Amino acid sequence: MPIDPLILSLFAPLFGAVAAFLFPRAAAVIGLLAVVSICAAVPALAREVLAAGAVSVALGGWAPPLGISLRADGLSVAMLSMTAAVGLLVSCGALDALRDARQRQYFWPLWLLLLTGMNGVYLSTDIFNLYVMIEVIALAAVGLTVLSGTREAVRAGLEYMYASILGALLFLMGVGFVYLQIGRLDFAGLIAAEPSGAMSAGLALMLVGLLLKSALFPLHFWLPDAHANATAPASALLSGLVVKAALYIFLRLITQMPMPDEVLITLIGALGAGAVIWGGVQALRAERLKLLVAWSTVVQIGLIFIAFARAGQGGLSESWKAAALLVLAHGVAKAGMFLAAGRIKDEVGHDIIRDLDRSPMRPTLAQFSFALAAISLIGLPPSLGFIGKWSLMEGAMAAGYWHWVAVTMIGTLMSVAYFSRVLAGFLRFDRVRAPVVEHQGWALADMAPLVLAVSAVSLGLLAAPILSFLELGYPFGATP
Repeated sequence: MPIDPLILSLFAPLFGAVAAFLFPRAAAVIGLLAVVSICAAVPALAREVLAAGAVSVALGGWAPPLGISLRADGLSVAMLSMTAAVGLLVSCGALDALRDARQRQYFWPLWLLLLTGMNGVYLSTDIFNLYVMIEVIALAAVGLTVLSGTREAVRAGLEYMYASILGALLFLMGVGFVYLQIGRLDFAGLIAAEPSGAMSAGLALMLVGLLLKSALFPLHFWLPDAHANATAPASALLSGLVVKAALYIFLRLITQMPMPDEVLITLIGALGAGAVIWGGVQALRAERLKLLVAWSTVVQIGLIFIAFARAGQGGLSESWKAAALLVLAHGVAKAGMFLAAGRIKDEVGHDIIRDLDRSPMRPTLAQFSFALAAISLIGLPPSLGFIGKWSLMEGAMAAGYWHWVAVTMIGTLMSVAYFSRVLAGFLRFDRVRAPVVEHQGWALADMAPLVLAVSAVSLGLLAAPILSFLELGYPFGATP
């Protein structure tokens, strides 16, 4: 009897994580098999969603509100697809990039545990289950952050852990407010709930917790050091995938619960604008390549929140699509960029930006991958990042919110400036004091960032079918 792809997507990485921990010598094989099984389950799930619009399964035969139900629609399957594809390529890159035995031993169970939490977030229809899953993600993400074992990584991991604990406590308090008010925690109950002070308080607490976990300005203090000091595969997972879970929950909650007022939407957009400006300034000042890439994540997170607020309260029914496009674009491009940055650091021996053009070693494949990923993050055509930014500005202009257009353009110019600092170093040879040596041969660690970067650019050509797929199952507005 075939296994339901919904069940497989959740339990394959969980059992894989346990097996990888118990059998460390076979951890890489177990990890790859688990990720490949997810990559096989997601297309099957996509076919079901294309046929039925949305699919769900009640675990143990117990439906909500007493039981737990898993549900997949166009948006959740798109997020599962992005997670599986990025995860497979990062896994392949990790086979070559992680050469320390201790790092290899612990990377795979932590990564599979992280994948379990990510898939659980995208399939859950219950806010308490979402709390459980974001805690699973936080546990694994902190472990991946400190995997390199350096003092800087441990310090960053502690900051990450403190932020995650605080965010989780706020989210759990919000869950408690909701349960006291309506006596159930599933999305169907949230949609049917009447607006009240308790519901508003619960929503506010959960949103603040999610903003902390997604590192929206000014709650971003933990992100740059955590992403910059982790190993390259861990950085790719943390930046490309982990922050997307909190963003996804934010999109779900703010459209499933009683409608937020215009003040809240404006505040969210203003915080996004602050992230774009402040993150851009810090990226311009960053001395290390991975730190610059980490600060650009702060910028992109701010841009996603601006996309959500682009047309105010009245435009929420369409604004989530622009935000979702930017989430997908950032996930693919940023994972590729971090892997490329890690490859550059490994071959050159450092990631000090001002000295990149002094090195006689030129890792051309990694540099090319970095440049392609930058095209999507800057928002140049034909990349998916361009389509996401265009959708943001188009909706803002149609609604008369020209200030969001201005902030987006300023952020774009700043991203051109800080990425140009790096790209200029790739092209200069006048400060090299030795014969230039190019990277010799093809390495597995070069394949993953190159494929991700090419995908980030080429996915823009598929923006129309992606948008159509996102709408399947009416992610916002229909009862699960």
